[in-house]
Amino acid sequence: MDIIIVGGGKVGSALAEQLCEEHSVTVIDKNEARIKSLTNDFDVMGIVGNCLQTSVLEEANVEKANILIAVTSSDEVNILSCLIAKRMKARHCVARVRSPEFDKQLVFMRDELGISMMVNPDYNAANEIAKVLRYPEAINIESFAKGRVDLAEIRITSGSILENVALSQLSRRLRLDILICAVTRGDEVIIPNGNFIIKAGDKIHVTASHSAMVKFFKSVSAAYREKRVKKAVLIGGGRVAYHLAQQLIEMGVKTKIIEINKERCLELSDRLNKVSVICGDGTDHDILKEERVYDADAIVTLTGIDEENILLSLLAKNNGVDKVVTKVNRMNLMQLTDTLDLDSIISPKSITVNQILQYVRAKKNSQGNSITTLYRLVGDKLEAIEFIVREQKEYVDIPLKKLKLRPGILIASIVRGNELITPKGDDCLKVNDSVVVVTTNKGFGDLKDIFD
Repeated sequence: MDIIIVGGGKVGSALAEQLCEEHSVTVIDKNEARIKSLTNDFDVMGIVGNCLQTSVLEEANVEKANILIAVTSSDEVNILSCLIAKRMKARHCVARVRSPEFDKQLVFMRDELGISMMVNPDYNAANEIAKVLRYPEAINIESFAKGRVDLAEIRITSGSILENVALSQLSRRLRLDILICAVTRGDEVIIPNGNFIIKAGDKIHVTASHSAMVKFFKSVSAAYREKRVKKAVLIGGGRVAYHLAQQLIEMGVKTKIIEINKERCLELSDRLNKVSVICGDGTDHDILKEERVYDADAIVTLTGIDEENILLSLLAKNNGVDKVVTKVNRMNLMQLTDTLDLDSIISPKSITVNQILQYVRAKKNSQGNSITTLYRLVGDKLEAIEFIVREQKEYVDIPLKKLKLRPGILIASIVRGNELITPKGDDCLKVNDSVVVVTTNKGFGDLKDIFD
C-alpha cells in the first residue's frame, strides 16, 4: 500500500520503521534534518514541507495514497491535514488527537468529516494503566473480543505455586480454564508446549476470560485481596493523569495528583471534583514524605521526563509501595527497565503505534479474515493478534490437530458468540469466530498466514 506519514517525530519515525518493510512510505515534515535522518535510516521517501499546503501533498501523491497518517505535535494540524487529504482523494485518513476537548467530537469527525480513525495516546495510555491497577499482580493486561478475553503478563517469583510446574499440569492444579501462551525467560521469548516447566524469574503471558483471570490471581496469590488498589498517587498532572484519575474514581480508588504547575492544578481541581490535587514538585522528597505518598497502594509516575519517572518509581519500590507504574516514551530507556526491576511500563508512543499498525494491517486485507486487535509485547518480540473469521476457508471446520501451524505460533483463544474456548486439538475454527493468536513472528495480516 501507499502510505503517507505526516510528522516525523517519535511516533512518525516509529511508524516509518515498522511500515516501510511492507509498504511504500512517504514522510512529510518541516524539519529538514529530521527528514534526512529518516531517509538515511529507513527505506522511505522524505518531503520537507508544510503538510497543509496542497502542493506538498501533491508531491507526496496524496491522490494515490491508501492511508494518510497525521501524527504531528498539533491536534489541529493533524485534523486539518486529514480533511485536506480527503478532499484530494486519499482513501483513508488517521489523526492523532490528544486534547480532551476533542473527546466528544470523535464520532462527528469520523462520520461527518470522513476521518477514518482518531487516536488519543493519552486516553489509551490511561486505559492501559487502569487495567494494570485492577490486577496489581500483573505487569501488563491486554483485552480482546470486546473485553471478553484478557491477556496478562505476570512475573513468577521464587516460592510461587507455579514454580517448577509443567504447563500440562496447570489447568488441573488450578482447576481453571487458562492457557499460558508465551514465556519470557531472560532475553528469549518462548511459545511453550505442554512439557514446558515454569521457573522463578520467568514472565508468563496468560489468556483467560475476565472471570477466570480474577480466580487465577486469587489462586496464585494468597494476598490478592489485600493487594487490591484502594489508594493511588499520580505524580505529574498531564493529560494521561487527567484521563486516568477519571477512571480510578469510577473504580472506587481514592486518588491524589501531585503537579508542579499552579495553573494546571487549578484546572485539574475544577475538572476532577473527587480527586485531591496537590501543587508541588513530585520529585521533592519532603513533599513526598509530607503527603505520605509511600502509604499508597499504587504510585503512577507521569511527569514529562522519562528519567524522572524511572527514578521516582525506583524510589517508590524501595519504600515498599506494592504497585508502581512508570510512563516511559523513549525506547532505549524502556529496554533498561528489566535490569532495574520495575513493575509495569506504559508507553503512550508504543500504544499509538500499535493501534495504527493494527488499522493499517486490517486495511491491507479488508476483504479477508482480517485483524481487529493487535498488541506488540516484550519490546516488540511478541505479537498478540485478534482475527475475525469472516468467510469459509480451507482451515475452517477442520480440527486444529490436523492443521499445521508455522513455527512460533499458538492459537490462544477462540470466542464463539458468548462462549470462550481454550483451544484443544479437537476444536475447530468456524465462521464468525474471534481468534486470538500469539506469535514471535511479525507481519501477519490475515488468519491464513499462520498456517504452513
